[in-house]
Amino acid sequence: MSSGNKTKSSAGAHNATARSSSNTKNKNKTALASVPARDALAVIFAIRFANALCVRTFFQPDEYFQSLEPAWNMIFGDNGGAWLTWEWKHQLRSSIHPAVFAFGYWIVEQYAAAGMSPITKAKWLIAAPKVLQTLFAALSDWYSWRLAEKLYGQGSTAAWSVLLMALLNPWQWYTSTRTFSNCFETTLTAMALYYFPWDLLGTGDDGDSKSKYSSSFLFETWGQLNNLRLSLTLAAFAVLLRPTNVLIWLAIATLALTRATLGGKSPLTRANLLVVYREVLLCGSIVLGLSLLADRQYYGEWTFPPLTFLHFNVAQDLAVFYGQNDWHYYLSQGIPLLSTTIAPFVLQGLYKSLDAEESNWPVTTSNTLKALSFTVFTTITSLSFVSHKEVRFITPLLPAFHTLAAPYITTFFTTITDISAAPTKTLGWKRTPLLFAGLFINAVVGGYLSCFHARAPISVLDFLRTEFETIHPSHLAIPQPVNVTYDDDFAQELFALFLTPCHATPWRSHLVYPALRARALTCDPPIDTLPGSAERASYEDETRRFYADRVKFLANLWPRDRPGEDMARYIVGYEGIESSLREYFDWSGPGGRHKVELKEVWSSWNGLFTDDDRKAGRLVVWATGFYDKPSVYEP
Repeated sequence: MSSGNKTKSSAGAHNATARSSSNTKNKNKTALASVPARDALAVIFAIRFANALCVRTFFQPDEYFQSLEPAWNMIFGDNGGAWLTWEWKHQLRSSIHPAVFAFGYWIVEQYAAAGMSPITKAKWLIAAPKVLQTLFAALSDWYSWRLAEKLYGQGSTAAWSVLLMALLNPWQWYTSTRTFSNCFETTLTAMALYYFPWDLLGTGDDGDSKSKYSSSFLFETWGQLNNLRLSLTLAAFAVLLRPTNVLIWLAIATLALTRATLGGKSPLTRANLLVVYREVLLCGSIVLGLSLLADRQYYGEWTFPPLTFLHFNVAQDLAVFYGQNDWHYYLSQGIPLLSTTIAPFVLQGLYKSLDAEESNWPVTTSNTLKALSFTVFTTITSLSFVSHKEVRFITPLLPAFHTLAAPYITTFFTTITDISAAPTKTLGWKRTPLLFAGLFINAVVGGYLSCFHARAPISVLDFLRTEFETIHPSHLAIPQPVNVTYDDDFAQELFALFLTPCHATPWRSHLVYPALRARALTCDPPIDTLPGSAERASYEDETRRFYADRVKFLANLWPRDRPGEDMARYIVGYEGIESSLREYFDWSGPGGRHKVELKEVWSSWNGLFTDDDRKAGRLVVWATGFYDKPSVYEP
């Protein structure tokens, strides 16, 4: 371990450390160890890959229906069996994010041409998106750590604590390797923050006391200019991916222009501003152009999804259809869930950033911490006015949370012993029982959520896919051959009917085989109704109609007096619907003519708790036996 430089002018770390265990207020830079960046990335990727292998549970539908389903459709076409939700049919979503995972599917498709069996190919198609997302998760952690090294010093305790907080955060362990657009947005944000020229917020004294502006030109080298371009490009992609990401960059821009609370001299001279404005226009135009071309290719017409997204979710207020939350949701639930055991240090970092000058940070570090704090305040305040809220909507704030918390968590748990005769400083630990308690809580929460909670929705698709491979081994082609013809029995077979809340399981990304025909309840919002209208107030989607009167819904699904939908080989649902199924199929019930005798063939525990009573209990698969014997149906 090497001693850090103690001069304020260096851009190094200023961890809050102590000369002894009783003196913890001295903010001296303390370098512990410096590791080559590439080696660190390799280790982080390995950890996140293990993380991805551990995640075997279902969290939210967007992990699949806003990324993998459209990605599947891009590669395998309309006959591939992907379920495109209403957002894609009405062009609310950018095609950029699914295109990333479509690339993974494309790679598997190319290698499969070399003679890979359909079953092996199916396994690789399921794994490909996870491998890609593992890389993005690792990059998010890596760039957060490198940003901290910029601010606190290479090899500093604060920088290392940022990396450890990211890797040990149970929310990150639970979500970072999932294919949410929010996770990709977080990676882009962390990268953009790292490359951002933070000297734009203020510079140190240049010796000219007569001018309030700095005389230094911030973009003298190609490296400085390219970093600005990278930051702007990555930020632009993040905004196109999730329009609310613009709040982060508006906050930074506002602070830079108003210089409210910032220290040092303003670098916003005409020369620097001209470069910034030029690059904003250039990078923004390039990214916008690429986005327009990508969406034109995918949708078949010119469209701008971010504008459509705002129209439907704000002007049409359709986001309310998916739930409303209290105004304080992000304060009372968002920050605690996102930060878990480090939440007190995050709050301390947010508060202390207001008087960062008192901490003896360099000007750039002090201003950057204020900017990160302001992005948190701006984003949470703005999103609190939107009725529909989810924790993952503020996931891009995690790099800021970890960076702000770093000095205070290191001060709380570590000591630095500085022996004047020794050439190195020694890292010591304090409050270790509390530290191990926090780590234990993180391990229990992250482990349970990732490995056990809501595991059934993933496992049931493994069961159905395996059953299809056994029953129909000649129909496993991916994609389906053009102009393929099936015998009448197979063409009419509905392999699985999902009577669960809509989007309660993944779809084609895990069912895989296009010939495996399945049906599930839908929950499209009333897009053709006006906000506040009687039509919208009385609207019930298919899922609500089923749970309002299950037997009646099944009777309408398979009516007596007109052709109905095909009967399913398997019915999937939570155990609470079993009585309704048996009532319908009973010999004296509305569906007695089907001669169906339900048999439970698979079930799985689904967790200790649920946020939806309709998902309570075990997830069950019932075999109908409808296709196991001929001529069982009586009209």
